[in-house]
Amino acid sequence: MVVEVGYAQAWDLEACAPWRPMSAEEARKRDAAGLPYVVVYREPGRKAPLEVRLVSWRDHYVGLWVYDAQGRRTCDLDMRLLDDPSRLLRRYSVGWYYTGPEMAEFDKACPRITVDLLPDGRGRRTEERQGQGGGSYATSPGLRDDERWMDRPAFGEWPLLSAQVHGLIEPPAFEAAEVAEAPEPDDGGAPATCWRPPRPAQPGPINELFRPGVRVTDGYHPEMTVVEPRRVGTLRVPSGLLAVSGPDIDHGDGPRITVPVPPREHVLDEARVRLSYQCEWRDAEVTTTQPTAVRLLVSETPAATWEMALGPDDDPRLFIEQQIAGFDTDGATGCFADAGSWDPLIALFERELVRGEPDLDGYEGIDDGSMFMQRTWDEASGGELMSFATTGDGTYPVWVGRSEAGEVTGVVVLVAGIPALLPERDGSPTDAAV
Repeated sequence: MVVEVGYAQAWDLEACAPWRPMSAEEARKRDAAGLPYVVVYREPGRKAPLEVRLVSWRDHYVGLWVYDAQGRRTCDLDMRLLDDPSRLLRRYSVGWYYTGPEMAEFDKACPRITVDLLPDGRGRRTEERQGQGGGSYATSPGLRDDERWMDRPAFGEWPLLSAQVHGLIEPPAFEAAEVAEAPEPDDGGAPATCWRPPRPAQPGPINELFRPGVRVTDGYHPEMTVVEPRRVGTLRVPSGLLAVSGPDIDHGDGPRITVPVPPREHVLDEARVRLSYQCEWRDAEVTTTQPTAVRLLVSETPAATWEMALGPDDDPRLFIEQQIAGFDTDGATGCFADAGSWDPLIALFERELVRGEPDLDGYEGIDDGSMFMQRTWDEASGGELMSFATTGDGTYPVWVGRSEAGEVTGVVVLVAGIPALLPERDGSPTDAAV
């Protein structure tokens, strides 16, 4: 069997076609420079490609998309280049098992299997079933080392990885595809429909959540208006290291997230929105105010950028699309605290909240209607802890705002998810935060 091999700068998902085709030599230069490019494998006469390989070494990423004869994607394989430059981790894969040629691509009724692997041997295989019984079934993959990893081929020496899927017994003969003359580059870059390397979750409009008058939506309430932030109190961080964590989780290794801040007292405030909704039991429209985020304010200078804070075990090279890192909670609770006083502060928190010991020195409950619930303080160091409510259990990212000079301006936890901006009243779009 003959397979044509072509190269391009990107792959247009909507058109199912390469964007800006290039020669093998141009692709080789991009490969050496770590720049993104794609490789398209086609069988002559077949409309859909056999597979598309998506490469971006600067992002430690190689992707593989396999297509069937109907042009439906049947497999996504996400591979990562880590510390060993000679091999790739099969980081994450999704396989779709269409029940017939008439089933649409990614149909919700299509059974699929997801495999999520980490380099330390951990992993999870999830089978999502359809039809009678339905539901999902998760197990440990139990894969051998050679099933988790693959050798990294040199440029131009990659095999057709989907050969078995397409029923090929003998290795195919590769031929270079003809390169159509590409249009001159423009300043707009690849269209939005083109593939790009996976990105972790993005911060959203955090600055705007503390800017009165901005209109946002959470997807459930069609319109919410930001009101003046509520200043709740202060937090002393004498060690100069802020801890952000779930105080209800086992902390044998200390707080989950730490952020260096100036060693002083910092303002704590709460972002809020006003919204209206139809109250069924009152049979009337009700207007209320709800919190959206809690913040430790380091500087009045607006943040120029926001970044996701990482824990000691978080490796950005392993993040898949929209993945988050942050602190975990089983009790819908987070906290800001002085990391240098972490052990005595958590001990006081647990004695009151878990054991219910009354009249503790160094502990007080907060009942002011805000998301902040309890404060503890360590007399010896002067460090403090303030706990706050989230809207549920799970993992919450911690967003660190920085000025143009790279200095920390604030640390934020979005307690109600990431909202989206709405246009201003005059119809012009609100400026989005970075």
